[in-house]
Amino acid sequence: MANFAKPENALKRADELINVGQKQDALQALHDLITSKRYRAWQKPLEKIMFKYLDLCVDLKRGRFAKDGLIQYRIVCQQVNVSSLEEVIKHFLHLSTEKAEQARSQADALDEALDVDDLEADRKPEDLQLSIVSGEKGKDRSDRELVTPWFKFLWETYRTVLEILRNNSKLEALYAMTAHKAFQFCKQYKRTTEFRRLCEIIRNHLANLNKYRDQRDRPDLSAPESLQLYLDTRFDQLKVATELGLWQEAFRSVEDIYGLMCMVKKTPKSSLLMVYYSKLTEIFWISSSQLYHAYAWFKLFSLQKNFNKNLSQKDLQLIASSVVVAALSVPPFDRAQSASHMELENEKERNLRMANLIGFNLEPKFEGRDMLSRSALLSELVSRGVLSCASQEVKDLFHVLEHEFHPLDLGSKIQPLLEKISKSGGKLSSAPSLPEVQLSQYVPSLEKLATLRLLQQVSKIYQTIRIESLSQLVPFFEFSVVEKISVDAVKNNFVAMKVDHMKGVVIFGNLGIESDGMKDHLAVFAESLNKVRAMLYPVPSKASKLGGIVPNLADTVEKEHKRLLARKSIIEKRKEDQERQQLEMEREEEQKRLKLQKLTEEAEQKRLAAELQERRKQRILREIEQKELEEAQALLEDTEKRMKKGKKKTLLDGEKVTKQNVMQMALTEQVKERQEMEKKLQKLAKTMDYLERAKREEAAPVIEAAYQRRLVEEREFYEREQQREVELSRERHESDLKEKSRLSRMLDFKEKFQEEVISRRQAEFDRIKTEREERISQIIRARKQERDIKRKQMYYLTCEEERIRKLQEEEEARKREEAEKRKKEQAERKAKLDEIAEKQRQRELELEEKEKRRREEVLKGTDAPPARPAEPTVAPAAAPPAVAPSSGSGKYVPKWKRQTAEASGPAAPTPTRPAAESDSWTSRGPPQRSDKWTSGSSSDRPSGSDAWRSGEERRSPFGSSRPRPQR
Repeated sequence: MANFAKPENALKRADELINVGQKQDALQALHDLITSKRYRAWQKPLEKIMFKYLDLCVDLKRGRFAKDGLIQYRIVCQQVNVSSLEEVIKHFLHLSTEKAEQARSQADALDEALDVDDLEADRKPEDLQLSIVSGEKGKDRSDRELVTPWFKFLWETYRTVLEILRNNSKLEALYAMTAHKAFQFCKQYKRTTEFRRLCEIIRNHLANLNKYRDQRDRPDLSAPESLQLYLDTRFDQLKVATELGLWQEAFRSVEDIYGLMCMVKKTPKSSLLMVYYSKLTEIFWISSSQLYHAYAWFKLFSLQKNFNKNLSQKDLQLIASSVVVAALSVPPFDRAQSASHMELENEKERNLRMANLIGFNLEPKFEGRDMLSRSALLSELVSRGVLSCASQEVKDLFHVLEHEFHPLDLGSKIQPLLEKISKSGGKLSSAPSLPEVQLSQYVPSLEKLATLRLLQQVSKIYQTIRIESLSQLVPFFEFSVVEKISVDAVKNNFVAMKVDHMKGVVIFGNLGIESDGMKDHLAVFAESLNKVRAMLYPVPSKASKLGGIVPNLADTVEKEHKRLLARKSIIEKRKEDQERQQLEMEREEEQKRLKLQKLTEEAEQKRLAAELQERRKQRILREIEQKELEEAQALLEDTEKRMKKGKKKTLLDGEKVTKQNVMQMALTEQVKERQEMEKKLQKLAKTMDYLERAKREEAAPVIEAAYQRRLVEEREFYEREQQREVELSRERHESDLKEKSRLSRMLDFKEKFQEEVISRRQAEFDRIKTEREERISQIIRARKQERDIKRKQMYYLTCEEERIRKLQEEEEARKREEAEKRKKEQAERKAKLDEIAEKQRQRELELEEKEKRRREEVLKGTDAPPARPAEPTVAPAAAPPAVAPSSGSGKYVPKWKRQTAEASGPAAPTPTRPAAESDSWTSRGPPQRSDKWTSGSSSDRPSGSDAWRSGEERRSPFGSSRPRPQR
């Protein structure tokens, strides 16, 4: 941070840095000077420094630096020279606006350049991606980079200036002018987001102004000039909000104007009130508040009629017609009847706010709709003569809709009147504060009102009407629209009707049936039914009841006794519970009493401590006050000593001497002394200026004589130097000629040597060139051969790969065919094996069946009774199975039996097998061994006759039985 003895030095340093292109360093140097505590007294050079400082801030677009500098400069010149601060701020605004206008004039496409939702937001992510992906920026993005930063800086400038000028009573006009420029900026460039922020900023400034009322330079809103400036600012805000279509912000602006008027309790000018109510009409119409829209028109008519002396009869008629038509457009029923409690509360608050804005002071405890209603407004229009000022078609429409009863031709009478009304309207020549009046905007509401009146009148003369007939009576809408209107009317208890689409009729009811007088019909019906029940089922007398009880008196007494005992036990239990609860309550009360006593003691201790602290604080305050009084006395004595004679300010006898008063008096005296010192310095500067001018006038001839002498001396010095230079040139020329004659003898030898060197180098160059060309040609041939070899190798490799690929495909095709063929053969073989196995299974089943029959026959022969005595003894040959079984029978015969049979006689002839059996054995091959035999378990082997049968099953294919191994 550089320290300068004078502010002018910092300005010179900044100019030097700007000349060499270091604007940032120059800005930093001026910023250090402005924020330094050394220069807190205002001086004239500080204003020039601020101009230069703001120029640099605008060039470099450093809004934060500009804000810091302006805040510091405001502190310096707030009490001394406020006009300097005003000039500096005007210069700042002018520079920012000029730069923004220059940037806008350079841009060709302003709409694309300002396509930004928020001037305070950074660049969008899609813009960053587009700037990275695209090589060249488009013209719209170049315009955005050129124009948008300057408009951001201009917006920041407006915010900075408003922040610096807020709550400053001496610069209220500049504050209002800046706000007006900011509003025009938002209006010109359609900046809705910035407009909302600007309104919020101004609203916060006014809130802080009311919150901190003890500020030193706070504006006084009770002053007419200050109030007028603040009202003008709010009215500009309201106009711009309506032009931008920000109706929510416009409503808040209207509330701001109303709050400002209530704050100062003064009525503004009639011209401002006309603008106020004209904007209210637009806001209420947009918000579909027809009742308050009509009341706003009525207020506007009263103002124009009473205060506008130049109002023509035509304009007065048009305004009166607007008031009457707006009043007729209000729905004829109250929507609050079908609303919930919460909706009613919200509607009550909303009605209160809107009524206050219009100028009706309603008490919150009363219902606003009782005072502001359609009927009250229409009666007031008639009594005030507004209807008499309206046009003839509006009067006719009013009488037809409100007073006449024409249920069948109401639509035909109203339709031509509405056509005339829709064509009337235009600009008001004698009332420029009002917008263009167009009565055509009320036509849809009037058509809806006419439809409601028609339904109401038709319901009085018809109970049922066909839908076609009703549609013919309403020429404005189709029946679907009429049905929607009727639903709303039925919901708000305006008319009672039902639509039967199956029968194609509309059924009207009587609202009197559902009135308050018939609400208790259910209660009356219940009482009548109760009387009928009492007549049908009377209550039995006491005698009859006693007669029914006497036969069962003993049981009754027993039951009653038990009931009394149970009741006694219950009472005892309840007493115990009550005593226990009483003890518990006493205990709790004792605890509460102790706790309360403890809290009371603690509160008493806190109170005593607080009183002690308060006494201590009062003592400290008295000491501080006494000390300040002593300091004030000392300061007063010091000030009186410093004051000049004849200029002492004597305090009044009853005036209280405080430190603030003395400091204020001393500060005022210091300011006066500083101003006197400045006047003395200016007078001294003027005296020094005169002396310096006199000195320069006396020194001028002496300086001229010295200058002439210096010219003569310089001319003589130049001639001497010129002569000396000529002589030196002649000497150098003669020495050069001698050197040339000396070296001319070696010229021939030099040329010969040069030729030899050149010829030798030329031969060497040719040799190297030839070798190089040969080497290059060899390299070219080698590379060509390599390319041919590589090309052939690639061709061979490609062909080989193609051949291998074809072979692989053929091999895969062959393998697939073999696999398919193998699968087919396996399937055929499996089918044949299955067929053979099935045949073998069938043959085994046949053999088992035969064996079973044979075994049964054998068993039958064994179980036969013994031979009778009369029969002869059977010879051994007659019973071959028992004595000598055939070896071909298939049965196992022990060795000793075979030996006995052989010794006893010749062997019996071997029985022959049947042909079928022989064929079966030979066709099927050897029999399969049973699982029981192959398992190797002795417990699973057959025994007895089963073993013999198993032995038969183990025959050889040739018919001989396999001998069983001997044990």
